[in-house]
Amino acid sequence: MRISGAPARHWAQAWLWVVGAAAIVALFVFGTASAARAHDERPTRELDGKGSVPTYRTTGPTLLVCKTDEAGFRAEIATYPAALKAENERLWTECQANGYRHLQAAVDAAKLPGTNIKILPGHYYEEPSLAPPSPACQNTWDTAPKGKVYEAFPILTWDQQLACPHLTNLVAILGKKNLQIEGTGAHREDVIIDAEYKKLNTIRADNADGVYFKNMTAQRSEFNAFYIIETDGFVVDNTLGRWNDEYGFLTFAVDHGLYTDCEGYGNGDSAFYPGAASNINKDKGHDVERYAVEIRNCWGHHNLLGYSGTAGDSVWVHDSRFTDNTTGVATDSAFPDHPGMPQNHAKFERNVIANNNTDYYKYIVDGTCAKPFKDRGYEQGVVCPAVGLPIGGGIVNPGGNYNVWRDNWIYGNNYSGFVTSYVPAFVRNDNELGRQFDTSHHNRYQNNKMGVDENGASKPNGLNFWWDGQGFDNCWTSMSDTNIRTVPGCGGLGTHRYFGEPAHTLKMLECAAYSRGDRFIPTGCDWYGASGLARVEVRDATIGAIVLALLALGVYLRRLRSSKGALLGLIVTVAGLGVGVLGTVHMGSVWHPVGLALYGVGFVLLGRALRAAGTRKFGIATYVVAAFALLGAIDHGLLMLPYIAVSPALLRMLAEAVWIVWAIGAIIVQRRAVRDVAQVPISDTLRPIAA
Repeated sequence: MRISGAPARHWAQAWLWVVGAAAIVALFVFGTASAARAHDERPTRELDGKGSVPTYRTTGPTLLVCKTDEAGFRAEIATYPAALKAENERLWTECQANGYRHLQAAVDAAKLPGTNIKILPGHYYEEPSLAPPSPACQNTWDTAPKGKVYEAFPILTWDQQLACPHLTNLVAILGKKNLQIEGTGAHREDVIIDAEYKKLNTIRADNADGVYFKNMTAQRSEFNAFYIIETDGFVVDNTLGRWNDEYGFLTFAVDHGLYTDCEGYGNGDSAFYPGAASNINKDKGHDVERYAVEIRNCWGHHNLLGYSGTAGDSVWVHDSRFTDNTTGVATDSAFPDHPGMPQNHAKFERNVIANNNTDYYKYIVDGTCAKPFKDRGYEQGVVCPAVGLPIGGGIVNPGGNYNVWRDNWIYGNNYSGFVTSYVPAFVRNDNELGRQFDTSHHNRYQNNKMGVDENGASKPNGLNFWWDGQGFDNCWTSMSDTNIRTVPGCGGLGTHRYFGEPAHTLKMLECAAYSRGDRFIPTGCDWYGASGLARVEVRDATIGAIVLALLALGVYLRRLRSSKGALLGLIVTVAGLGVGVLGTVHMGSVWHPVGLALYGVGFVLLGRALRAAGTRKFGIATYVVAAFALLGAIDHGLLMLPYIAVSPALLRMLAEAVWIVWAIGAIIVQRRAVRDVAQVPISDTLRPIAA
């Protein structure tokens, strides 16, 4: 089969569009599959940034909250230190005379900015908040648009929240300024606000600039324990959020925020979620004046995620621990309708991100997570995963820019210390053409202690870094054990790729098919334990290798049977394809570039034999495949090639697509009169290409 130069160019252009479109479609499906669990909320205003982080107060107007069970109260405080016990006894006496029995009642009574509310030890169920709604609020419930994540709950406007504060909230702090709410116990578990899975949010602070929570626990919501939205200035201090279907702490569209000495566990998404933080650094480089939210000395454990932040912009996370989750940390641009996209300018330093290997997906498969909330067993350790993530992931960053990860301890994560990938803009409902490649750029991975704990003991990750290969100006220091062996160092030429590695993109598509509602776990994704030929990338690599090997054999038997050079080329090609599959099985191993190099050399020999046999243009097409295979070997084995927009792997796949069609024709179609290859000596097949 002969294809002229012009049609060959048309084939190449067509396949470029096909493969490029396939990559975009794959990422679109990845994004939309993930977006099924997006956070639903009303549109929020952009904060003016004039607020400040509130400071803890010991003076000011004070309201007290307590129960009336004196015997139970005294049992609670029996082991307190003497001074704290005496103070609580004094507050108890005062509260019985002038205090409130429910936190919501005290919040409603706080008329002065700067009011302090002190909650005495006890378990608060906020029964008045559970009363049936008024007819007007019931109508609001029935007619307001419902969320995509929790279809039973309405998305309320600000005015509707004010009019019907308990449609979705157990405790609603709406429009109150500089309110400080503090538990008076010895431990944060001594004061518990409990939604009993009867409300979407246990505590909601909305347009509540200056709100300060201290020394208390919120738990058992159908979504969030602590929820702070559209607020400039907040602190959550020594607080605990646990046993929630989604988040322990969710802050959204906020500025001047501080999480300090907090803990979260048993949450179906994450312990801490500073999503859509104020995008104050969107036009800056790596040097910034301040961050919108700071998280310090916190611990997220035994959740799906320790930390997550869609549009987690300008967030500084330091000296915290994210351990024993499914994945430790995720910050991303993978969900729609979040202000501040794409995610940018998060800084993580001196954190411990370790041993995140807990498999909670088993509760999806066995039906536990399909039961009513109260029957799932959250208090006994059940977690119902909201989204699909690697079991054994340290940090996942789909689509972030200008993020800095430095001086962290990242160890014992069985899948990978880092997972980084591209997300196109239309996933977040932004269809402007110029923004489709605006993610995964300018990230820094510097001086992280990979695979060793704080004491220097060896505790390796499965890989240290998994990257799809896309992005501009990303760099690493002291990185080894990566799926792409040639990640660029800082201070070097950097990266300049619009598209990542095709196999990695297709893998992300497979892994994104997780569905909590359908109880579906992608069987081809190694995030969930797939191995060997069950892994989608290994399966596809094996099928591709078999197809190429069989076609190479067919071309040899049909056209080159008597050429010793062609026989050598066939043997080297098949060996290279086999070694390449082995390299796909063992991510980041030397086998992958070695396989590409052998494959490339084998195709050079086959191309020479084809030219010598008179099939010159097919020989040139074979040379083109060889060239991109050899470039790929350099790209993955020696140096990531700078200043090219796509991976050599994508170019090789395009060339292979043309070659496959040509090879089928060469096998099937009867040759025209050409020299009998049997008469061509091996020395002739090995002559220079210019001959």
